[in-house]
Amino acid sequence: MKLTLSDRDLLFKPLQIVSGIVERRHTLPILLNTLIEISDGKLVLVTTDLEIEIEATSTIPELENQDSLQTTVSVRKLQDILRALPSGSPVELIRSESRLQITSGKSRFSLQLLPAKDFPRMAKDDEPCSAAFTLTQQVLKKHLQRVAHAMAQQDLRYYLNGMLLLIEADRLTMVATDTHRLGITSVGLNEPLEKLETIVPRKTVLELIRQLEDSDKPVTIEIYPKKICFRFSEAVLVSKVISGKFIDFRRAVPQASVFQFDINRLDFFHALQRTAIISSSNDLFRNVHLNITNGKLNISAKNKEQEEAQEEIEIVYSNETIDTSFNIVYLMEVLNNLDSEHVKCSFESMQSAILITLPDDDWFKHILMPMRE
Repeated sequence: MKLTLSDRDLLFKPLQIVSGIVERRHTLPILLNTLIEISDGKLVLVTTDLEIEIEATSTIPELENQDSLQTTVSVRKLQDILRALPSGSPVELIRSESRLQITSGKSRFSLQLLPAKDFPRMAKDDEPCSAAFTLTQQVLKKHLQRVAHAMAQQDLRYYLNGMLLLIEADRLTMVATDTHRLGITSVGLNEPLEKLETIVPRKTVLELIRQLEDSDKPVTIEIYPKKICFRFSEAVLVSKVISGKFIDFRRAVPQASVFQFDINRLDFFHALQRTAIISSSNDLFRNVHLNITNGKLNISAKNKEQEEAQEEIEIVYSNETIDTSFNIVYLMEVLNNLDSEHVKCSFESMQSAILITLPDDDWFKHILMPMRE
């Protein structure tokens, strides 16, 4: 079997789409490989970690008269080889028994193959679709980024290690929390749907953010009882969902905003960024002190060496003085993942959590619990 591609990018670009979920090490060698299928002018690449599967399909006219191929080869090695070749250079693939010979110019490589029949595929059409709808890639990516940083990592409460997708009538609400912080965002749908909840794993959410474009191209979301499917561009991402009941997140949202002020988002973020230089990265809890007084927000931090950083931002505020502390990394993450010029900061009481909202979006809320000094 011999295949010739006029440009290495014809194989390299779809390989980049599917390579993100492949682990560096795995007890099953086949999961380090990508499934390659070539027939009728189509190139199909598939990778999986048994929880997520990504399939990328490319139509390549020059493959129409070439032999069919079905095999698996190391994702990382093939990707590294193609990356090292000059862009636009032709590539020749020759399969010989259990080896794949890759030739480009005077470069020669030989990679080990594993049988395609041993590659595990996630079952398709094995359960009825519970809901399906379409968003633009730009909108879905923006809302995922707004709250993804609040997802838990390796929490024993497994349902927190992901993002809740909640459909209520004509709205899709996305929620993430590690119990120290809570992010809520919502986007309108084209038509009302039956109420539905599903929890998407953390790895799937992060891979979607990596894959989605900042464009108006569509992404179709299909929700099933045990899995969720995202179809966009020339890729299909299928993921198992997390079983279990998500927490009642609405109970954590403050009901009153007694103390509040508006602030320029980037001014606040950059002040925290400078303050974080002094805040020791070796500390488990990197706290920043906020002193909110008449017309001013004072930001300060100290480290174990008693070094100190201070920043001051002018704000419109004329209420009682608030002295409180928060995790500086958590605070920067929420500000860095928004695109609004200003944010509104609210407190229910002088020692309560901070509620960050947007002046132009009533559906977004981020709650961050204070730290004890």
